Amino acid sequence: MSTASHRLHDEIAATLERWRADEARVRACLAEPGISRPEQVLDKTGLQMFEAIGRGELPSVPIAAVLDFVPIEFEPGRMVFQGHPSARFCNPMGTIHGGWIAALLDSAVACAVHTTLPAGRMNTTAELKISYLRALMPDVPLVRAEGKILNAGRQVGFAEGRLYGPDGRVYAHATTTCLVLQPRG
Repeated sequence: MSTASHRLHDEIAATLERWRADEARVRACLAEPGISRPEQVLDKTGLQMFEAIGRGELPSVPIAAVLDFVPIEFEPGRMVFQGHPSARFCNPMGTIHGGWIAALLDSAVACAVHTTLPAGRMNTTAELKISYLRALMPDVPLVRAEGKILNAGRQVGFAEGRLYGPDGRVYAHATTTCLVLQPRG
């Protein structure tokens, strides 16, 4: 192996070690999966809601438990989820199913929009476009889906995201349009 190959291998190993440590730190704080009651979230901004989830004060998200991903980082207009593309998410051809990838990216881009919302508002995905750039194989140990806001309006939010591995390879790209809603009741 050349010096450049060794350096790249070491960089990937260091990234994986950091990502695993990030995940362990997050998982240690998360509560059991469940649905928050309206009175628990209506007075929180989108960002405050994710902060409360991250501290274990609100239930963690059920779909993340089922699909084996966790929120890793968030800030206004940005959300990162980390997932394990294991063989249980494969399609018949042995690659990770596009639906699993779409679920991670939809979560990242929609939550990026949600981080910008004022208290008493929620959002829903109105449109999601995914471009699959390369096959994701189950031997990739971890991936991250990062969503970033493009524009946050009072009624509509737009974001884009990408799914990438510890080597920096991008597997998919997404854009979303989210409707901003006033909760009923």
